[in-house]
Amino acid sequence: MDIQKQEIVSTLNSSVKDLQERMDLHCCLVSSILENQLDERHVQSFFDRCPKRSRETALEDAIKHAIEVLEETRKAFKSKKLEHLRKDLTKVLIKAE
Repeated sequence: MDIQKQEIVSTLNSSVKDLQERMDLHCCLVSSILENQLDERHVQSFFDRCPKRSRETALEDAIKHAIEVLEETRKAFKSKKLEHLRKDLTKVLIKAE
């Protein structure tokens, strides 16, 4: 199997695993609702795993791009403020994921 086919198979396997995990979570949430035992952990977990909205994705991409630019220019501009900005943006992305 060539590399491209291996990547496709790997991506599909990953996608199927993700879908199965989401289905399991959804079933758990529905069961909790039907049994009147709605667990806040399940609800929050469900929201955390929902696909991001297009606006959130666009903001995340913009932050990543800003970090890349700051990283590329950090040697040209020896600025502590820009360094702190880059680190703060990186922390925001880590928390968002």
